Amino acid sequence: MADDRTAPTNDDVTGYSGPAGGWGSLRGIAETLAREMSSPGALATLRTQNKTGGFMCTSCAWGKPRHPHAFEFCENGAKATLWELTTHRCTPDFFAKHSVTELRSWTDHDLESVGRLTHPLRYDPATDHYVACSWHDAFAEIGAQLRSIDPKTAVFYASGRASLETSYLYALFARLYGHNNLPDSSNMCHETTSVTLKQLIGSPVGTCTLDDFEHCDAMFFFGQNTGTNSPRFLHQLQKAVERGCRIITFNPIREKGLLSFTNPQRPGQMLTGSDTELSCQYLQVRAGGDIAAIMGLCKYVFEQDDQRGGMLIDRAFIAEHCTGFDAFRDKAHTTSWDDIERESGLSRGDLEEAGKVYVESERVIGVYGMGLTQHVHGFENIAMLVNLLLMRGNIGRRGAGICPVRGHSNVQGQRTVGISEKPELVPLDRLAEMFDFDPPRDTGMTTVEVCEAVLDGSARAFIGLGGNFLRAVADQARVEREWEKLQLTVQIATKLNRSHLFNGRTSFLLPCLGRSEEDIQDSGPQTVTIEDSFSHIHGSLGHRTPASPYLKSELAIVAGIAQQALPPNPKVRWDEWTADYGLVRDLIARTYPDEFHDMNARMFEPGGFYRGNSARERVWKTESGRAQFTAPQMLAATDIPDDHGRYRLVTLRSNDQFNTTIYGYSDRLRGIEGKRDVVLMCPADIAAAGLENGQRIALVGDVDDGHDRRIGGLEIIAFDLPEGTIVGYYPELNPLIALSHHDQASKTPASKAVPVRIVAER
Repeated sequence: MADDRTAPTNDDVTGYSGPAGGWGSLRGIAETLAREMSSPGALATLRTQNKTGGFMCTSCAWGKPRHPHAFEFCENGAKATLWELTTHRCTPDFFAKHSVTELRSWTDHDLESVGRLTHPLRYDPATDHYVACSWHDAFAEIGAQLRSIDPKTAVFYASGRASLETSYLYALFARLYGHNNLPDSSNMCHETTSVTLKQLIGSPVGTCTLDDFEHCDAMFFFGQNTGTNSPRFLHQLQKAVERGCRIITFNPIREKGLLSFTNPQRPGQMLTGSDTELSCQYLQVRAGGDIAAIMGLCKYVFEQDDQRGGMLIDRAFIAEHCTGFDAFRDKAHTTSWDDIERESGLSRGDLEEAGKVYVESERVIGVYGMGLTQHVHGFENIAMLVNLLLMRGNIGRRGAGICPVRGHSNVQGQRTVGISEKPELVPLDRLAEMFDFDPPRDTGMTTVEVCEAVLDGSARAFIGLGGNFLRAVADQARVEREWEKLQLTVQIATKLNRSHLFNGRTSFLLPCLGRSEEDIQDSGPQTVTIEDSFSHIHGSLGHRTPASPYLKSELAIVAGIAQQALPPNPKVRWDEWTADYGLVRDLIARTYPDEFHDMNARMFEPGGFYRGNSARERVWKTESGRAQFTAPQMLAATDIPDDHGRYRLVTLRSNDQFNTTIYGYSDRLRGIEGKRDVVLMCPADIAAAGLENGQRIALVGDVDDGHDRRIGGLEIIAFDLPEGTIVGYYPELNPLIALSHHDQASKTPASKAVPVRIVAER
């Protein structure tokens, strides 16, 4: 079959020749501005974005510097703001014209392009349309439905956008109601971080602050695409490289955001077209090969330490602060280079070259994203990075540390103030005392367990505080088919998305204010707060006129539902808290006094106030009281063995996308325009499979659990990738991910090495 076909060569692969940033970034912003016809005040909002006293971006969770740039926003952050401040409106008249069944055929992009939701809506199953309703009737009916069921069968989901104030009250509402079913979007992305780091260093979050990037000698990146997912990070990388810091990147895909950067805020670079080269070495590890790659780095350090008489490894630090070192050392010694090369897809020489940078650098930061967390053995991925850093004392000192890059604006903060299915992470005794009730102590459901409960019929109600739950989950198609068996579904949102088109027997779509909009309550304009990736807390004040006079804030919606669902409690003052969010911040400070004391006074500190991190101080709140080395029992992060015709699929976002929000069809930084129904493959794999560049194929899930998973109509694009690794877009390919295919410790879906096979369609 392959004999009469022309296989693509390495010269034929699709790609992008320019740098990240530059004029391309400005064009991307301008195109979104034109498409959304954003309000005139949107540009004024951008000028205050991520600045003290201004509005905190709803996009990624990257830190907000004490001394911001003139324009402290990136392409993605600007798109998120312009998307929120669109002049397009999704009114009751729109829903009168379009049935819910019809809207299911629309694309994600087209659904959200309709514009901002303007009225509270109830789904009418008799007509298959959403119809306007009053807030009073919505709250009353939702409360009645919640009172009619066992609280343990209800799920209160939160996306990563809701403020600390709303998140605190949402978690309190759930526990007053009687459950800990509080999954959030971190269950789908960085829950592996929370579980692994908590167990190994005693802190569930990263140990770095922005200041560390000014003092590190090297950064090692694993599975994080800065140019698309956290572009403001490029400023720190550029400055670090210019002062001599070296960056080593491990990623199956050569992403432009870690190769080169033209800074839009440097006129010289913009006028001359010059750029800054970022990574001094870029290693295209095969999907699922990071455990082996990091083991190779560690093995090199041990070998060099032996040759230099034990002078490289920080044995004093290890003796004082660590446990498990001997078992890890023995594992590294007995792991062969042949096994490391086979599983990582990298050569010993390349790994030794990267290891040389590590041993020559006094202060090293380990940076990672979902390329490490979203694997069956994601725990072991992160644990190996912890091992590497601990070997030379690179956790708990300036210019060094572990840095998970969080995706959504306040996803870390939500967990900080109580949104967690794990009761042991929440000060329940203090809540019991403050609000005079007996909080539930049983473990709640993760996102995966929520989907399983929907499939087996044990879930009865779902409230979604933002997000696009049904579109984001694994086994998407299977869960959608069972969703309508729920008794109650409630979606709190700013724009229409696919999750709103699958409804329980009683269903509401409730429109909320955006963070950039003015939030006026009885005591006046309200401020909200968020937490960034570096555990700094920032106040955020919206100034734009709301998209509709019928909108309520997320906090007011949560309080309105809670008042109807719960019996009266004199210590629970929903009306007072809605009137003045400062009272909610006082509650947060009482609940978490060590981290949030004087919160109201500190929330507008330049750069945010730091809530602290015990591991950064080398106080290890682990079971042993020490930082933990681990000895991995595998070198591959997947549990599906290699087999002829089986590929490891990596799902990812485009440059014109944030999570499930599709701003447009330009994946500029990969050179792909106008389409999302694609599969990227290396030329050697295309030729070996007897396929052609541009051919249409289907992907078939290859997890043997009795369920058929297939997506057709996908176009092959020749791309620079390791053999055996293929790539496609999230969330379109989520139906290929089995619910059972998740990290074994955290249940984070394994979206970065999905076992699939290819079926030609012509």
